[in-house]
Amino acid sequence: MASITLCLINQKGGCGKSSTCFHLAGAFAASGCSVLLIDADPQGSLSQGFMGSDYVENLPGNKTLAAIFDEECFFLDQQQLIQPTGFEGISIVPCNQHLAKFNVPEPEKAGMVQYSVKEFLEQHDNYDVVLIDCPPNLYQCSWNSMIASDYVVIPVPPEDFGTQGLRAVHQAIDNARRLNPGLRRLGHLVTRYDKRLLVHRSYEERLRELYKEMVLDTVVPEASAFKVALACRQPVEYYSSKSAAAERTRDLAAEIVSRIAERNKKRMVGA
Repeated sequence: MASITLCLINQKGGCGKSSTCFHLAGAFAASGCSVLLIDADPQGSLSQGFMGSDYVENLPGNKTLAAIFDEECFFLDQQQLIQPTGFEGISIVPCNQHLAKFNVPEPEKAGMVQYSVKEFLEQHDNYDVVLIDCPPNLYQCSWNSMIASDYVVIPVPPEDFGTQGLRAVHQAIDNARRLNPGLRRLGHLVTRYDKRLLVHRSYEERLRELYKEMVLDTVVPEASAFKVALACRQPVEYYSSKSAAAERTRDLAAEIVSRIAERNKKRMVGA
């Protein structure tokens, strides 16, 4: 599989961005892929999932993603920002509150800073999969992530607050393509889904009517195995590989690879 970089974006918290990155990394790694996680959310939830809140919150800025935005860290060896997670094949660039001051609105006015994540990844391109967890806004960190990515995945819980603001997300993607013409929407990902709830079934149906094939077939359920695995600081693939949650995550990884392969095939035919 050719190297791919995915960012997960929505301008609302609680959509499952961090959780999806956390568990999806396990599914990719278990299949033999090398995975780099970029925590681009100043809340640091993805980092805390692997390393614990005390460790992450006490990291100095020059040990986090903030360093690539900080002029004072210009001569820093950025390789040291990549840390092991304790799981073979999964590494992470952690993040904490030090990134917040760099996550400013109107990111398109920031000059070369807009390319910080892209330049970092170009220097560390020996991974099969890069997953970027973005904050719940469309400021500098999300903008940087889109400029550095091949594809965008938009996690959407099937409820009013989760589906609000999608138009702004799509507009941001269109704007980012001016600087990264290769950026593509991989699709909307329905997360935190409970098939027993009529409202969830209705919103999923509505989302598929609106966006059709731009909604991924795989649906991420609201499953306790995800939460327990996270509490144990293990992707669900490692905590409970036979669970339905782990199976859905493997399905998601497979669908992502399949969709990208199909996109590339169509692109080559049209070339």
